[in-house]
Amino acid sequence: MLNALRLTMALAVLLALSAPFPARAASEGGGIPSWLQAHVGLGEGQIAPVVLQRARELYLKNRASGEVRNPCYLAMDATRPSTAPNGDPGRRFYVICEPSRSFRAVSSGYGNGRKLQRADFSNGRQCARNFSNAEGSKLTMGGPYLTAETRTSFKGYYSQSGKRTPLYRTFLLFDGKGDTANARERAIGGHPAVFVKWQCRFRDPRNPHADEEGYVPYGSLVNYTGGRSNGCTTWSPAVSRDILAQVEGNPTTLYIYPEGRDVDAVANAVKAGTAPSRAGLYWNAACLQAIGAPKFWSKRTLQPVIDSWRDSLPEQPQRALPICK
Repeated sequence: MLNALRLTMALAVLLALSAPFPARAASEGGGIPSWLQAHVGLGEGQIAPVVLQRARELYLKNRASGEVRNPCYLAMDATRPSTAPNGDPGRRFYVICEPSRSFRAVSSGYGNGRKLQRADFSNGRQCARNFSNAEGSKLTMGGPYLTAETRTSFKGYYSQSGKRTPLYRTFLLFDGKGDTANARERAIGGHPAVFVKWQCRFRDPRNPHADEEGYVPYGSLVNYTGGRSNGCTTWSPAVSRDILAQVEGNPTTLYIYPEGRDVDAVANAVKAGTAPSRAGLYWNAACLQAIGAPKFWSKRTLQPVIDSWRDSLPEQPQRALPICK
């Protein structure tokens, strides 16, 4: 019996060694690399396990199908606060490049929403409570995206070092799938968290951006890095340059957490008096304490409210900017 057992074990080892080993699948679709595991957690600058898992699965799936070839992928955790404990912008957006073992956590903005008479789906400056994929909601929608082409547009002039300087802002379009499929309809994408708040206009007929009367808008530069947006993902100007350079002409995946199902699951757990972590769910603890419970507004529910509000708005006469002094 002992000899038979030894023979059986030897044959098993021999078969295991002679079987084809899927090296590519093991390296790409296997467990999280040890260097990357060091960045997984709930602390500042870390990525929550579920966010990394879903972002990585999305990337590997699209990489295997040939839809993306970029060595890096993107992720965002919109449940995290806008401000870190030290007062800096909170880091909730991630750029992960596994071949070069690079992990970068940076700040980003989430959708500010709206406060209408029939529904209040606005978000505070520190933590996001409301999420939706309704067009015009100005809210963040979690789920899978692919980065697409970029578009650069003129936003106005502002003063820099005593000179009038034009602001050109590049917008990175997103293509979504499933609940995020209407990303283009919603004009959802990524861009620097800056804009020019128009104050007046100056005459410059030869300027390519001048209107029919020869005037160009001028105002103050507003930087809202780490704050709220109109639903897009926003980064600091410096980070934007790096991300745009990484994906320009070389698309990759972006996964934004939470999805609608996550919002509903956490809300139901809170309603039942159960801590989300005990139910196997994730939400940033500080923000959950601040908002009480999150809410997902489905497109089916919220779109009629937004459309009705738009129809009720009176026509406003077009106002001309005052002439700069």
